[in-house]
Amino acid sequence: MPLPPVLAKLPLPIIGSPLFIISNPRLVIEQCKAGVVGSMPALNARPAAQLDEWLAEITETLAAWDRDHPEQKSAPFAINQIVHKSNDRLDHDMAMCAKYRVPIVITSLGARVDINEAVHGWGGVVLHDIINNVHAHKAIEKGADGLIAVAAGAGGHAGTKSPFALVQEIRQWFDGPLALSGSIATGDAVLAALAMGADFAYIGSAFIATEEARAIDAHKQAIVDATSDDIVYSNLFTGVHGNYLKRSIRNAGLDPDNLPVSDPSKMNFGNVDGGGAKKAWKDIWGCGQGIGVVDKVRSTAEFVAKLRSEYEAARKRLGLRESAIA
Repeated sequence: MPLPPVLAKLPLPIIGSPLFIISNPRLVIEQCKAGVVGSMPALNARPAAQLDEWLAEITETLAAWDRDHPEQKSAPFAINQIVHKSNDRLDHDMAMCAKYRVPIVITSLGARVDINEAVHGWGGVVLHDIINNVHAHKAIEKGADGLIAVAAGAGGHAGTKSPFALVQEIRQWFDGPLALSGSIATGDAVLAALAMGADFAYIGSAFIATEEARAIDAHKQAIVDATSDDIVYSNLFTGVHGNYLKRSIRNAGLDPDNLPVSDPSKMNFGNVDGGGAKKAWKDIWGCGQGIGVVDKVRSTAEFVAKLRSEYEAARKRLGLRESAIA
């Protein structure tokens, strides 16, 4: 199946994943200008009315860039929608996406026919993130255009499946758009994702350590300092299993090596009791296992240029022609 036009001619086969709290218009714009899909969660705009302002800023800035740089047009952007029933802003945020005809909508925590149809109504594309093949089938059956396979090692709400197993199972029946998430932080890993059968690499945690990311300096430095040994997989903080930085868990007064188990039926985005009212959505830092290669804080443009150089070098090393793997 050919890729949708909006995804067919990306300068680099990379989608920047939406980073809760951290992604903002500045980061999204710089990602798109650098040639990768930039994205952010709708819920990062607080209060809800700010989403209108942010979408205006993104669309107007990228349109101006494209006018001034016809030889190097920006990549499309995406907005992430949490479609779980706990999101009481969904109707408002979808209306804003419709107003600006957001080209790509990334849906999480549930697949819904009505949301997919709404996006298709303005000509947008829906990518749904999944952690196993069962969820993948449900997402496509309900009208999603493509999938984001969130494999072991991904930041935030991640699955436990090997990327090899997950991509192989999906590609047995689905030939549509497929992005792979999980510890991808180099151009070599981007090429590996494509070799495995994905169309795109989905990169999140490494973008936290960029100048444009809306993370505090201590969080960015923690990314630079940490390795995969500093990542903890737990469902304590939201009720859904995810990967988090040990340093932030210790800062919350908790022992990262002895965390209790949360009730998975309760979506807890509120406070964590750890010797002080630490907010899980703010003070506990989601992060994937691929950060061991992040050696300093860079601008987004510099980081994407590094990915491009590594990707092209890996292709050359393997003797791949331009038509072999896009």
